[in-house]
Order: sequence, then structure tokens, then C-alpha cells
Amino acid sequence: MADLTQAHIDAEIGAHQDAYDKALASGSAPRHHPPRDYAPYRSSLLRHPRQPLVAVGGVGDPEAVELTGPVFGVTDVTETDSDLTRAPTGEPLGERITVSGRLLDREGRPVRGQLVEIWQANASGRYAHLRDQHPAPLDPHFTGVGRTLTDDQGRYAFTTIKPGAYPWRNHTNAWRPAHIHFSVFGTAFTQRLVTQMYFPGDPLLALDPIMRSVTDGAARERLVARYEHGLSEPEFSLGYAWDIVLDGPAATWTEEGR
Repeated sequence: MADLTQAHIDAEIGAHQDAYDKALASGSAPRHHPPRDYAPYRSSLLRHPRQPLVAVGGVGDPEAVELTGPVFGVTDVTETDSDLTRAPTGEPLGERITVSGRLLDREGRPVRGQLVEIWQANASGRYAHLRDQHPAPLDPHFTGVGRTLTDDQGRYAFTTIKPGAYPWRNHTNAWRPAHIHFSVFGTAFTQRLVTQMYFPGDPLLALDPIMRSVTDGAARERLVARYEHGLSEPEFSLGYAWDIVLDGPAATWTEEGR
């Protein structure tokens, strides 16, 4: 990493983008999900699958994973789980925000009663996790995790703190733009999808190889929330809207791909 600069990564990103744009202009279908071996995102080269997938447990039954996976239900989620700013020890530091949107299928129909989880860094760009050791302050009043269930309109809502950017070791002086991780479980643990939501106007978006691995511009824009003043609450929080589409041509990019 010591000799790998942002300029090197930018050149690699540009080459991938140019190749995709030329293929699209030649009539190739849009590619909504990135390749698993996207070179500018260095760790993907080391950990992406190289062999054909095998059946869970070797018995040909993908439902077998349900026997050892987490178990949850509507009674496990409380009204306060969606407010990451409420802690018994005090209020977290940072810009309070409301993030809300709808979980939709390819026809725009609401997906009801689905578990949505989020996790994120604090306002200083640090996770409350032992593996995060970069020198930014921890917030004793912020865990960075929350969950909720979608309502009858497929809507979810979280109250949280706007996360900060943080360094990572993809290359020299690499910084991840502010983002929130989202997890949608569907009707079974084997259907879990994970994605990331970004914030509008962030100058780091163009430099981030994870964000830029989504080479289709329209698909990439669907990862960026929009500021919505109607979601802002007077003297309390700023509002951001972000819908999650599970499939179809307007699907939200997920880390598992297709």
C-alpha cells in the first residue's frame, strides 16, 4: 500500500469506467452490480469467491442454514431500536439526522413487515468495534447500530447521527466517504441483502473504489440519499430520504450482487 497512491487508484477507476462506458455504447446491457474482483478495491482481489458455490452443509438444502442462523420476529424489535441517539448514558455528539424511505419490489409495491438493520461509524468516523483502532474518539453514548420493521407502506425510519469519513488501508491516504450500512433480511436469513447509503455532495464519492465499483452511473446514483426538508424536524434533525428497491431494473446495488 505504501507506494499505491490515490492517483494510481483514480487511474484504475477511470480505466474500468471507460471500458464499461464503451461497452454500453456498443450495445451491451447495463451492469447494475460490480465484478467481485474489482481491482481498485484491493481486498476484493483477496477474498472474492474463485470456486463454484456449494450447497450449504453439503446436503443440497439451502434451508439447512436456518437451523443455525439467528432467529428473530416482530416481538424482538422495540419502538426505541430505531433511534440510535437514545442511550441511558447520555446523548451522542454530532449532527442528528432522520433517515427514512421505503422498501419496494420491482413493481414499486411496498414490502411490509421486513427487518431493516443499520450500522455506522460515529460523527468522528470511528466504529464501536475492537478492530477499529484509528485515532478518532469513541463516543460512549453511541453504539452505531439500530433496527426497525417496515410498516404497511413499506416505510422505515431511523434517527441517528451523521457519520464521519474515516481512513482505510486500501491505498495511501485512502478515506471512505460518510455512509450507513443497511441490511434487509426478507423472509429468511438466507435472503439477507447488505448495501450502503451515501450522502449527497460528498467530495469523497468520486475517489472511493467501493462506490466507484458500481460502474453504471444510474445504479451508482441510487446509492446516494437525497436531502428532504419535509423529513427534517424543527430544532431536532435534518432529513434524508432513501428508498431500497429489491430487484428489477431500478434495483439498489447490494454487496452480494446477483
